[in-house]
Amino acid sequence: MKRPVVYILQSKKNNRFYIGSTNSLERRLKQHNEGLVISTKNIRPLEIKAILPCVTIEKARICEHRLKSYKSKKIVEKVIISKIFPWNY
Repeated sequence: MKRPVVYILQSKKNNRFYIGSTNSLERRLKQHNEGLVISTKNIRPLEIKAILPCVTIEKARICEHRLKSYKSKKIVEKVIISKIFPWNY
């Protein structure tokens, strides 16, 4: 299904998080776990921890960048639990 989302993955290898955006989550997760994404190649396997729907892919990219700018594991963990962007609390 083509739906713009921001997603949070967690490595089963070292528990690190990865934040991304896409309009095809199934395809993108497959790319991550097959080692086709340079930034996650060495932390595979990955599992989905949160999916945050967005209206457009452009909005998803903006939200991804904004979430990454927090640079805080605690905030990412809070988003995983609440399924809400931090600026919407």
